[in-house]
Amino acid sequence: MNDDELREGLVGLLAERGRLHSPQWRETVLATPRHEFLRGGFFRHVPDSMPTAWAPVMPDHPDWLSACYTDESLITQIAGTIVPADVRGQILREPTSSSTLPSLVVRMLEDLQVEDGARVLEIGTGTGYSTALLCHRLGEDLVTSVEVDADVSARAAAALGAVGFVPNLVAADGLAGHKDGAPYNRVIATCGVLRIPREWINQTVPGGIVLATLCGWMHSSELVRLTVHDDGSASGPFLGGRVSFMLARPHHPPAPGMLPDTSVGDSRETEVGANALDDWTTRFVAQIAAPNAQRLQLGEAGDVLLDVEAGAWALLYRVGDTWRVRQGGPARLWDDIEKHITQWQGAGAPGLDRFGLTVTPGGEHRFWLDTPECPLPAAG
Repeated sequence: MNDDELREGLVGLLAERGRLHSPQWRETVLATPRHEFLRGGFFRHVPDSMPTAWAPVMPDHPDWLSACYTDESLITQIAGTIVPADVRGQILREPTSSSTLPSLVVRMLEDLQVEDGARVLEIGTGTGYSTALLCHRLGEDLVTSVEVDADVSARAAAALGAVGFVPNLVAADGLAGHKDGAPYNRVIATCGVLRIPREWINQTVPGGIVLATLCGWMHSSELVRLTVHDDGSASGPFLGGRVSFMLARPHHPPAPGMLPDTSVGDSRETEVGANALDDWTTRFVAQIAAPNAQRLQLGEAGDVLLDVEAGAWALLYRVGDTWRVRQGGPARLWDDIEKHITQWQGAGAPGLDRFGLTVTPGGEHRFWLDTPECPLPAAG
């Protein structure tokens, strides 16, 4: 099939999956050739590899064009600098940039609730595909996109130019937004963040929307849509669906370093075991309680939760059928997590689509259930 037929097939698939609703975005996806943003190739996961290996797929590969129109995320950069053309064979490093699966791109663009004439700030240009969709829908003069990696930004600029768009592309730290182009009616982030930057809110007009994925170092995340208020605060619901993005590079966790001496510290039984953290929503609740904690799974030795900067830790381990926790450092990590999880379970273990967030003018993050008048416990 040619790319026009493949695009039609992708549009049909997205509509069938309930990700594409509006006629404006349908027309936009039909008109935007995703393959033009993947001319540099992509990396494909090597089946059954352990640890995960990646192999390049270049435009001369017989599967390249059809793969560009699958509803999949396609990895375009490894280890911060390596692109598909750099590799012969396989590579075992971690992905650092990708072309997000189209169903998530379109879902987020519809969740952004743009209107004609809206000025949009996009955080994370990536390949430029979602930037092109915004340009087609709104016009390139209304789109600003910020990318932390100058090489990635340059490749996106070339691809956007090839399809006829010249938006305002900025190579800089997107966590700072782009003050020179403010104010914006909409801000959309295609990377995960630990906290919503105040700059995004400050650069958005009252009544405008900030759409971003809030993440944590225990690897749970969710999409939140905040409406900016006159007093400088912003609030809104989490939208559900287990949305996940690569973390913004400045928000990567610190290296755990040497593990603490877990033979010391206070020990007690706990009704909530480490296996509770295998659940996505439970981990999100745990992250609210301990936003700077990482989880290290040590097999039969148990699980260690570690707040590197605070020096606090908790070891969870089994004794027969009983879970025990040993904690050390200046704070009791598991006490806080257990309290939050227990209260959440007592409320019926609601899904994340019932959670919400308020960011105060001072930058404090306050989580709530159903309405801001029903706050969840704060961290600590």
